[in-house]
Amino acid sequence: MQEEPPYPDPERSPDPDPYPDPDPDPDPSPGPVLDRAKLLAARYAAAEARPYLASALYALTVVPSPGPSGVATMGVDRHWRCYVSPAFVERTPVPELAGVWIHEVAHLLRDHHGRADRLPPADQRDPVRINIAQDCEINDDLLADGLALPAGRMEPRLFGLSKGGLFEEYLPGVPATPPHGVDCGSGAHGIARPWEAGPGGGEGRTPSGIGPAEAEALRRATAQAMRAHQRTRGTLPAGWDRWAREVLEPTVDWRRALSGAVREAAAWAGGAVDYTYRRPSRRTPALGGRVVLPSLRRPLPRVAIVIDTSGSMGEEELAAALGEVTGVLREVGVGGNRVAVLACDADVHTVARVTRGGQVELAGGGGTDMRVGIRAALSLPDRPNVVVVLTDGYTSWPQEPQSCRLIAALIGADAPQPPHWVETVRVDLTR
Repeated sequence: MQEEPPYPDPERSPDPDPYPDPDPDPDPSPGPVLDRAKLLAARYAAAEARPYLASALYALTVVPSPGPSGVATMGVDRHWRCYVSPAFVERTPVPELAGVWIHEVAHLLRDHHGRADRLPPADQRDPVRINIAQDCEINDDLLADGLALPAGRMEPRLFGLSKGGLFEEYLPGVPATPPHGVDCGSGAHGIARPWEAGPGGGEGRTPSGIGPAEAEALRRATAQAMRAHQRTRGTLPAGWDRWAREVLEPTVDWRRALSGAVREAAAWAGGAVDYTYRRPSRRTPALGGRVVLPSLRRPLPRVAIVIDTSGSMGEEELAAALGEVTGVLREVGVGGNRVAVLACDADVHTVARVTRGGQVELAGGGGTDMRVGIRAALSLPDRPNVVVVLTDGYTSWPQEPQSCRLIAALIGADAPQPPHWVETVRVDLTR
C-alpha cells in the first residue's frame, strides 16, 4: 500500500493521490476547489499522532464531493472511500481535520456498517439515529485521547448517557427523531447515500475501493499495531483497547458453541448403525420366508452430564449451564431416560435420570476430581455415547482419550485447559 507524502507541493510534483480530482466546474456554482494539500496534511498529522492507525488511514481513498448534493463534511462508504466536502476542508483547521480523519476511519475499523446490518429492522429505518449512537461510541474515545474535533460533535453526555458504551447500548437512549443532520455514510450506518459511488466505483475516475477481505486484514493489522504500541509506549483509550482485544481474541457466544458441540456429538453417536432382528429387513419376503434378514437401526445416543459440585462452583452458574445442555438435548430428541446426570466433587453423590434441569439435585461441596464422575458415567448399565462435564476446570482429567465423546464446558474465564483430546467450550455466564 503506497503512502502519500505529507505535504504535497503541486508546483514541484504531480498530485500524489492516485485518483486525482475530476475536471473542475461540473456545476455552474461548484464552490471552493478541494484543498488537497491541507486535507492530506491533516491525514499525515493524524497518522503521526496515532501511528497505529496509519495503515488504515492511508487505505482510505479520497473522493471529492462538492456542491449541495455532496457530503456535508466527510463520510465513508463500505468500500473505504472517504468523501470530502471542499467547503468543510476550507473552514476547518488542520488539527480538527486530523480528528475527523480518525473519526471516519474508526467507523470502518469498528465495522459499524456490519453491526448496523444486524440491528432490528425498526432501528435500521433510522440511519441518522444509528449514526449518532455510533458517533457517541467513537467520540467518547477520541476526546479522552486528547484529539481535537469540530464543534457540534456527538457525545454520550448530550443524551444523558454514560461513557464507555458501544453504539448498540447507546441507541435506545437516542431520540427517535433527532434534530441533528449527522451523516457519515454507509461505512457507518450501512445505508447508501446519494453522494456515494456504487460498489464498483462511479463515473469518471472514482475508484472501486477495497473489499471485505482486505478490510478485515486492515482491522487485524491495526489491532496488532495497537498491541505493539501498548507494549512500547503506554496505554490506549478504553474503547480502542476493547476493540483490539475483540479483534485479536474474539469472544465466542458460549451458548452457541456449547449447543454446537452437543449437537455434533449427538449426531455422531446417533450416526452409528447396527443390525437388529426385531424388525426384519424389507427384503425378507423376496427370499420366500426361508431366510430372515436383519434390518439396520440408528439408535438414539445416550448422554451423561457430570456436574462439578465442589465448593468453588456456584449453584446459579451450574443451573444456567445445565439448562443450556438439557435444552439442546431436548431439541435433538434426546431426553427422558436417555440422559443421566451425576453430581460429583471428589466422589459421586447422586445419579439421576432427568427430563428437565429442575429435577437435578446438586449435592456435594467438597474437593474436585472429575475422573471419578467420568468413570461412574461410563460404568452405568446404559453406557453413554457422549459425556458432558460442567466444571470450573480445577480438576484432574483421565490420562488418555475415553471410549466416548467427552465435552468439557469450562465455567469461568480462568478455567485451566483440559488435555487436547477433550472437546472444550468456555462458558462465560456474564454474556
